[in-house]
Amino acid sequence: MKRVTILFATLGVLALPACVTINIYFPAAAAEKAADKIIDEVWQIKKDAEPAPTKDKE
Repeated sequence: MKRVTILFATLGVLALPACVTINIYFPAAAAEKAADKIIDEVWQIKKDAEPAPTKDKE
């Protein structure tokens, strides 16, 4: 009976940290601004990478 009590006590102590949740919140406005900046940079790179259109003279 003493072993069962020790077992449950040990399991309880080990299970307690598993119930801890860490939440990290980011300001929505800052996240949206960062996303817009990344999108603008990607579009700029894409525009720079495209070759200039050429007209064929046939």
